[in-house]
Amino acid sequence: MSKKIKGSYLLNAVGVALVFALLTGLFAANAFGTSTTYIQGICTTACYTIIMVTSLNLVVGFMGEFSLGHAGFVSVGAYVSAIVSGALAGKGLSDLGLFLIALLVGGLAAGIMGVLVGIPALRLRGDYLAIVTMAFAEIIRVCFCNFSITGGGKTMSGILKLSTFPRVFWIMVVCVAIMYLFVRSKYGRTVQAIREDYIAASASGINVTYYKVMTFAISAFFAGIGGGIYAHYMTAMIPTNFNFNYSAELLSEVIIGGTGSLTGSIIGAAFLSALPELMREFSTYRMLAYSVVLVLVMLFRPGGIFGRWEFSLTRALEKLTGRGTVKAKAEKGA
Repeated sequence: MSKKIKGSYLLNAVGVALVFALLTGLFAANAFGTSTTYIQGICTTACYTIIMVTSLNLVVGFMGEFSLGHAGFVSVGAYVSAIVSGALAGKGLSDLGLFLIALLVGGLAAGIMGVLVGIPALRLRGDYLAIVTMAFAEIIRVCFCNFSITGGGKTMSGILKLSTFPRVFWIMVVCVAIMYLFVRSKYGRTVQAIREDYIAASASGINVTYYKVMTFAISAFFAGIGGGIYAHYMTAMIPTNFNFNYSAELLSEVIIGGTGSLTGSIIGAAFLSALPELMREFSTYRMLAYSVVLVLVMLFRPGGIFGRWEFSLTRALEKLTGRGTVKAKAEKGA
C-alpha cells in the first residue's frame, strides 16, 4: 500500500473521529434542549440503517443483481442476536462484550442463510432472482410467526437495551470500512467485472457462481449485524416489521443514493431514515414522499444521486487548497 493511500485512509479516519466528537459533544452539552434524546435516537437509527443499505448495495450496485429479500436477512440477524443476548445475560459478560457476541452470532446466522439461499437462487438473474429472494423473506417471516422462541407471531419483548449511539456509530464505521475494502479488493473488482459482462467474465475462467454467492453471503452477514443492532435498540420486535415493504424501503434507499456508490448509500440511508421523523405530522404521506423522491431521481438521475461516485476527504481538501487543479493542469501539460 502506497504512502498516499495510507495518508488518505488516515485523513478519512480523522474526519470520522471529528464527526463523532462533534455529535457526542452536542449531545453531552444538551445542545438541542428537550429534543436532544430524540435527535440522538434518529442518529442511532440512521447508523444501523446505513449498515443495512450499504450491505444491500453490494448485491444491487456492485454485483448488479436485483434482490427483494434483504429484510429476511435483517430479521434473521435481529432474532438470533436477541436470543443469544438473552441466553448469555447474567453470565459475567460486560454489556459491550455481550453486545458484540450477539451481533457476530446474528451476522453469522444471516451469512449462513445467505449461502443457503444464494447457491440455488444466484443461478437465476433479473426478475427471477427478485421473485426468489422475495419468497425467501416471506418464508422466514412466516417461520418467525410460528416459532415460540421468537414470540409465535406476537411481540418479542424484553430484549436488552444494548444499542447506544457511540457503540452503534463505531460499529457502523467498521462495517462500512470493511465493505469498502472488499469493494476495492481484487474480489470486489472481480464482482464488478461480472456485473459489467457476465458472459465475458465466465469465458475468462472466473467462477461466477462462487463470487456471486460469496458477495451475497457477505451482504447477508452485514444485514444481520444491522438487524442485531435494530433488535437491541427497539427492545421489542414483531415479524411483520420485516415484511416486503421493509425490503422495498431499503432498496429505494440504495437506488436514490446511487447503485454502486457506498457514499450514496450512506447519504440516502441517513436522509430517508430521518424523513419519517421529519414528517411525523404528515405520517400518512410518508410513503407518498418516498415515491415522489424515487420518481424524481429516476427521471433526472437514473443512476441515483451519486451514481458510482465516492466521496474522498483527501480529494475534497486538494480541491479546496487548489492542489487538485494544479495537478490536473500538470498532467494535461505533460
